[in-house]
Amino acid sequence: AGRKKAFKRAEQYVKEYKADENELIRMRRAAKASGNIFVDPEPKVAVVIRIRGILGNAPKVRKILQLLRLRQIHNAVFVRLNKATINMLRLVEPYIVYGEPNLKTVKQLIYKRGFGKINKQRIPIADNSVIEKALGKHDIICVEDLVHEIFKCGPNFKAASNFLWPMKLSAPLGGYKQKLLHFNEGGDAGNRGEEVNAFIQRMI
Repeated sequence: AGRKKAFKRAEQYVKEYKADENELIRMRRAAKASGNIFVDPEPKVAVVIRIRGILGNAPKVRKILQLLRLRQIHNAVFVRLNKATINMLRLVEPYIVYGEPNLKTVKQLIYKRGFGKINKQRIPIADNSVIEKALGKHDIICVEDLVHEIFKCGPNFKAASNFLWPMKLSAPLGGYKQKLLHFNEGGDAGNRGEEVNAFIQRMI
């Protein structure tokens, strides 16, 4: 029964993602036809990766990185974007890479690098029972529910992202350009918007 339910939900989510995509395309076309500029909706979720170590960190920076659960280099977490978290990210921009994850990135991070936190232990997400045990009370019973909750920034986003242990990524294939420079200055650090997806592909 649980398997059937999970499969049905997965199908339902695929339809929802497709409908959302089509709606965005329709709105862009409508705006273009009427001579208006279409502004994409503000992202609700960011994926944040730590790219620098601990030497010479100011206490405030160290504290914010701890709050974001980025205690190690190349750790990645999902963060809900609001005024408070955006300010936190700006304060630690030289130490992180962040941006708006697409569905493919969220799926790959959870399926390939996802571990759950159960009784303060790092448990591999080997099957849906691990998720149901921890998040069943929030009606999140399978991996696709978890992906949906994170990607859509659902009402139980906090519980879902806290359940996910910070993901341990590899150093990017091909290396960095310049860690100490901001992305806008030709370096690596800071906000790269949708381009963060290509960066993560080199780290998975």
